[in-house]
Amino acid sequence: MVYQPLSGIKILDFSTLLPGPLASLMLAEAGAEILKIERPGGEELRHYPPKWGEVSALFACMNRGKKSLELDLRAEDAIKSVLPHIEQSDILIEQFRPGVMERLGLDYESMKKINPSLIYCSISSYGQTGPKARQAGHDLNFIADSGVLSFSSGPAEQPTLPPFLVGDIGGGTMPAVINILLALRLRDQTGEGCHLDISMTDNCFTFAAFLHAAGQQSGRYPDNGNWLLTGASPRYQLYATADDRLIACAALEQKFWDIFTNIIGLEEELKQDWKDPTKTKVRIAKLIKQKSSKDWMAYFDGADCCVSLVKSFDEALTDPHFMERGLFDYRIQQKNGETIGATVMPIDPQFRDWTQKVKGFPD
Repeated sequence: MVYQPLSGIKILDFSTLLPGPLASLMLAEAGAEILKIERPGGEELRHYPPKWGEVSALFACMNRGKKSLELDLRAEDAIKSVLPHIEQSDILIEQFRPGVMERLGLDYESMKKINPSLIYCSISSYGQTGPKARQAGHDLNFIADSGVLSFSSGPAEQPTLPPFLVGDIGGGTMPAVINILLALRLRDQTGEGCHLDISMTDNCFTFAAFLHAAGQQSGRYPDNGNWLLTGASPRYQLYATADDRLIACAALEQKFWDIFTNIIGLEEELKQDWKDPTKTKVRIAKLIKQKSSKDWMAYFDGADCCVSLVKSFDEALTDPHFMERGLFDYRIQQKNGETIGATVMPIDPQFRDWTQKVKGFPD
């Protein structure tokens, strides 16, 4: 038997969609045993496109290696069905609006009486307290309310939606995992559980650490697209090539900037980009546009200056570097034996069970 850091840890997961299920998946990959509580007919994510057989591909990815129990939590005997699992669990994860678990009789104070060592993790949009506590929201709302979206949302006539879920994953999943592990460590010392209040919007402020500090120091927070890492600097930009691919330049440090500007042939006076950043950006854009992406990447090959080609996801998945590191070795399997690649997890391979690379998902 392979021993993992969370071997023997039992988690009762009431969460749905992405933040909570991804958190329990990460813990499962480190050895925890997950029992997913689903409503009759299964949770909503099961039915999301694209389908993989009879179930959503995303559902399969989020629930690899978990067990499932369908239960109507509003039924009179629901609590009796759940209590044995509460008594045996180390961790409970829920993602309802504040007050829902209390109405169901499954709130932390009630569960604490049954299992004092239970670590009870509540993931919500705005936290368990405050004027917005019971307000509905999704990722876009979280980054909007926290001000994070305002720093790089594109022009008003053509606003840009971020391609990733900062609030759901960065504000919900990651803090949930971190705090659950901290709570387990504390329980090792005290023997007691606790209630974790994970607000996805609160945790978005962490992503604005640089901007927060800069604004407090200067007395003015950067405008949309007007900061070093959001478009103001020619050193941190996307530049289009002749074949309409994008070059990602992140030559922030002077040594990288010197190499980059020498390779593209930028005029000496424009290398001093602080004098007129816009003029330098415009000139670099014209220079990069003169050659194809293949030509430019040949020039930058071996040059240590923080320049990359913006790859399609297909290209990234076949990159020899990632393949050699085993990022895509794990698979999800249906009953008929068909498999697809599992979601890449930020769990060090030494903590995962390499004898179980192929796992099913809740039926």
